[in-house]
Order: sequence, then C-alpha cells, then structure tokens
Amino acid sequence: MHRLPLLLLLLLLSCPGSVLGATYLVGPTRPNTSLNQLFAAVDLNGGDLVLVDGNVTYAGGVIVPAADGGSAGNPVTLRGVRVNGNRPRLNGGSNTLEFRQSNYLVFEGFEVSGGSARCILQGAHEVTVRDSVIHDCAGHGILGTDQFSGSFTLEYSEVYAAGAGTSQHALYMQSDEIAWPGSVFRMRYNYIHDGTGGNLLKCRHERAEIHYNWFQGAAYHELELIGPDEETQQDGWSRDLVREDQDVVGNVIVHTNPAFGAVVRIGGDGSGVSKGRARFVNNTFLLSSGQDTTVFRIFQEMQSVEMHNNVIDVTGSGVARIIRAVDGELVWTDGRQIRGSNNWIESGSTFVPAVGEWSGTVSGSNPGFANAAAFDLRPLLASPLRNSGNNAPASNPAFVFPGPLYLPLFQPQRAATAIGAAQSRAADGLIDVGAFEYLGDALFANGFQN
Repeated sequence: MHRLPLLLLLLLLSCPGSVLGATYLVGPTRPNTSLNQLFAAVDLNGGDLVLVDGNVTYAGGVIVPAADGGSAGNPVTLRGVRVNGNRPRLNGGSNTLEFRQSNYLVFEGFEVSGGSARCILQGAHEVTVRDSVIHDCAGHGILGTDQFSGSFTLEYSEVYAAGAGTSQHALYMQSDEIAWPGSVFRMRYNYIHDGTGGNLLKCRHERAEIHYNWFQGAAYHELELIGPDEETQQDGWSRDLVREDQDVVGNVIVHTNPAFGAVVRIGGDGSGVSKGRARFVNNTFLLSSGQDTTVFRIFQEMQSVEMHNNVIDVTGSGVARIIRAVDGELVWTDGRQIRGSNNWIESGSTFVPAVGEWSGTVSGSNPGFANAAAFDLRPLLASPLRNSGNNAPASNPAFVFPGPLYLPLFQPQRAATAIGAAQSRAADGLIDVGAFEYLGDALFANGFQN
C-alpha cells in the first residue's frame, strides 16, 4: 500500500480547491472558445479553476448557471489571464455577464463592458468580483437582483461610465433577506467614478461594509444607503424583518455635479426604508460642485447615525450643509439619534449637529492637504487634521453599531488598486482626521502654508 507523504496529505486537506479541483482553459485556440460553451459542456465544482485567455474580446451574454457554482469555503474561480498586459474582455449583450444562482464563485481579472441593460447582473450568494474593470454600461454597471442575491464582495476593481437617468446606477446592490439572511455586501479598494446616471452606489443590502474606496463624480448621490424595495421581495418579507446597517470607513467621496446638491442619502428613497444604523468614520469628503451641498441627507426612517474623524472640505464656492433631516421626510425610529466626534468641517457650514450630538468639532478654511488640486489628500505637517482624531470613536450605548471596522488600516487610491497593493495607513499612536495619515516631513519639503 502506497502512502502519501505527510506534507502532500496536509496540502490536500487544507487546500482542496487548489489541489483537487480541475483546471479548464478558455480561449480562441482552446477546446472551449467561450465561457458559455464550457458551462454547457461541464458542470463545474468547488475548487475548479477556469483560465480565460486575455487580449481577446468575447461576446457578452455570458450566464454562469447554478450548476457551475462551488460550495461554502470552496468556490469555483473564473480567472482572466493577461496576455500582452491585457485582460480578457466581455463585451455587449443585454447582460454582459450574469451570475444566475451560481453560488460560491470568484470572478477576477476581467474587463466587462457594453451591456445594454447591465454589465453584470448579480443573482447569487457568496460571489466575489475582484481585479476587474467594469465600464461603458448603458444601464447599470453591477445590479444585484431583488431575489436570490446574497453576500457579495467587490474589491480591487474600477467602475466608470455606468448608469443612466435617475434609476440606473453604477452599482446597485440588494440582498434577498428571505433566501440568504445575514448577507453582507463588502466593498473595498475600489475606484468608482464618472457616473453617467443615477448614484455611484445605491445599496439596499442587509449589511454593507464600505471600506477604502474612492468615489468621484456621480450624477446624483455618490452613496445612497437605504432599505429593500418593498414591492419586489419574497413572500414572508416585511420592513421589520431585519434592520439594514452600513459601515463606511476610510473612503474618499468627491461630489462634483453642480446640478445635484447632496452627497450621501441614508434611510430610504420612497420605495424602501432601512430603519437602520449608519456609521461614517475617517472619510474625506470633497465638495467640488461650486454649489451649496448637503453631505448627509437623512431621509425617511433611520434608527441612528454616527460620524467620527471625517473631513468635510469645500474646494470651491458654495456652502456645506452637514445634515438635512427634514420633518415630514424623516421618521426616527427612536427619536433623533446623531452621534459624532472630532470631525473637521469647512468654516461657514450650516446644519451642523448640536453640541451633545457632535463633540470635538473643528472648523477652518484649509484642512492642510498636500495638494488638493491634484487629489493628494494626505495631511501636511502643520495640518489641523494631524493627530486630531478620536482613537476610540464610540456609538451611543443605546444604539451600538454591530461589528464595526474600529479604525482604518489602509488608505484609498484614486486608481484601480492591484491585488495586495492597498496602501497601509501609518500609525503613530494618534490617528489623523480623514482617510489619510501624515507620512513624514521628507515627503513635504515645501511645508504647509495656511
């Protein structure tokens, strides 16, 4: 009887996907010339790896069916292989790519464009889209289905030139709280910009973790964080089934459209309310539209909102309205619950939370960025942001945010971030306000002029 070497046996047990799964090749000179051809011929299993040749444009209308998903902890991986530096490109179709209940799937290393309705339709659970570029989408960039969508991760990717009108968005995410309770939308290390309609991110997910992204240039809100669409849910759903919460940490959010005057809307949009808790920590907001702009538009039903260590800077003319919570539009589930600390805001800002809601607020005319015009938003040596944050930002004890990212560990980039190339956030014991940490005098030889 032959025995496997101990090391090989351990590898087989600990890495079943990479060791035991089959590998399939797709490309113009391969046995399978398209993904749809492969899916029709083979039912993929957990641990299988599909390698798709790059520097080739493949027809859109790709559907990953339920039979080609993986299993919990052991996904199927569809990986684009760069050729001459170019990803494989999926282009065209109504839905350029659809995950049709193909649960436990990783899709990485692709370019996706040209969908007439959506570039990606996400209708599965535990799907990851990574290291991909999604652009020039006539409708939605990525749309989560109202039913059968579960946890979804978008990371190390770029989305631009997507969205249309008022109801199609660069990213529009929702989860099915009946089919996949407890689902999480994770969004990190992405560059989302130059929307052609709607919001850059409209999120109705049960829980959203939005960390280390750069958002810039929505037609409407850069972020809209609300509750599920009440007309499209499965039987048994109600608005009180679960509470939708959002953790927004370490992002840059740049508002540029002079024709629309709000950056973030939370709570509801007239079709679904969250009754939830929203948390904003160490984000940098740039208001660059030249018009008066509301930063936090609290609409319909919310339980609590907290904001700590954020920068709100007006880069041109106009005034920052920090909060807009209009009677008749807003119903607090437990009375007005706003908590915050150590935020830096532009002098002259209006609708600033009262003392007792916010503490340690600092206002000024210059946050001391290295070069705001070039979007280098690191604080200089003499910046008022330096060492001015709250190292232990706390929720209202009656409305503690569940499982937050306590303090940011990385910094966003205004570019597609390569896998593993996220910029670590330096730590010197006292956190700086905003999405970036001061990195040392040598980087700023010209100093800071107020």
